[in-house]
Amino acid sequence: MGYHRAGFDVIGVDIEPQPNYPFEFIQADALEILRRGVPPTPWWKSLSPMAIHASPPCQASCNLSKGTNKGREYPQLIPPTRSLLAHFPGPTVMENVQGSKLRRDLTLCGEMFGLAVIRHRYFEINKALVLQPPHVPHRGRVAGYRHGIVYEGPYYAVYGDGGGKGDIEDWRRAMGIDWMQDKREIAESIPPAFTEYIGAQLIEAVKQAA
Repeated sequence: MGYHRAGFDVIGVDIEPQPNYPFEFIQADALEILRRGVPPTPWWKSLSPMAIHASPPCQASCNLSKGTNKGREYPQLIPPTRSLLAHFPGPTVMENVQGSKLRRDLTLCGEMFGLAVIRHRYFEINKALVLQPPHVPHRGRVAGYRHGIVYEGPYYAVYGDGGGKGDIEDWRRAMGIDWMQDKREIAESIPPAFTEYIGAQLIEAVKQAA
C-alpha cells in the first residue's frame, strides 16, 4: 500500500494465497519468479517493473521465533534473495526484522511516522539512495503483560495472542492498515508509512535513471 501511495502500480507475489491483498496478486514462489530474471531470459523484459521489494520470511532471524520455537528449522532465504536481486537492473529493496543479516542501509521505526507501534525494520537498498530519518526517542513502553505485570504505554505489540496487546481495531489503527481483517496478516505486515517513505525516493531514482 505504501508503494501504491508513493505512485507505483503494485504487483504482489507470495507462495501462499492472500485473499485480502488489495492489488494485483500472483500466487507463486517469489524466488522462482526472481530466478526467471537471471540471463539470458530476464522476465522483467515482458513485465517491465521499475523496482522490486522483497521481504523474505523473518522467522529464521526474529528473536521472538528463536525464543519460542526452539528445535524448528526455518529457511535462510535472505542470501538467495540477495543473489537473485543483484541481476535486476533497477532499484531493489530487501526488508527484514531486527537481528536479520541485512546490510542496514535504512532502519525505520513507527515513532518516526507518529504510529502506535515501534516495529523496527531493516532495509537493504541497491541502485537508489533513500535517506535515513533521525530515530525519534520512544515515548514510553509497549502496552501489555510482562511477567504478570500490566504495563500501560503508547504502543501496541502487534504480534502473538498474549494479554493486553489490543484487539484487531487497535492493531489496524496502530499500523495504519484499514483493509485487513485478520490479526495474522497484520502481524506479518510492515506499516504502509514505511514503504511510502521509501517509495517516494525510489520514484525519483527511477525518473533520474530514465
